[in-house]
Amino acid sequence: MLLFPWNDCLMLIDDIIKEKISADHLLYVSLKYTKTCDVILNLLSRWKIMVDTSFAFLIDRAGKSWKPVPDAPRAKVIQLRKLYANEPLVIEALDLYEFFRDLENLDKVRESEFRKGVNLRVTYKSKVVNINLEQLALYSQILERFISYLK
Repeated sequence: MLLFPWNDCLMLIDDIIKEKISADHLLYVSLKYTKTCDVILNLLSRWKIMVDTSFAFLIDRAGKSWKPVPDAPRAKVIQLRKLYANEPLVIEALDLYEFFRDLENLDKVRESEFRKGVNLRVTYKSKVVNINLEQLALYSQILERFISYLK
């Protein structure tokens, strides 16, 4: 049983792909020329919106095993983790989503802006995460595999 009619599912995929195209532009064009941490933060925000949009599609795919939860993203993530525990692509994307969601409240240090080695250093769960061009490429690959899974 689908929670959304087939056309709505196609519209959800279209919305996800539009967010991906916007994020890809930030990654491959804007960041290439500006090399600022603001572009990195905007990119991570786009990716967060993209994964958040995909929740409706994952919930629809879960069908009858989905139990209604409050509209809070954290509650959805917890239930999606249980339902898709055997899907490593989904779990990886949910981990990234939680990181992206918590990012605005974390301490951030901007390093080497306007240079080739632009880096945003973030302390997340008492670990230092360096978000640089290489790390963004890894995030992009994870999210690309996730979108392929959704299709």
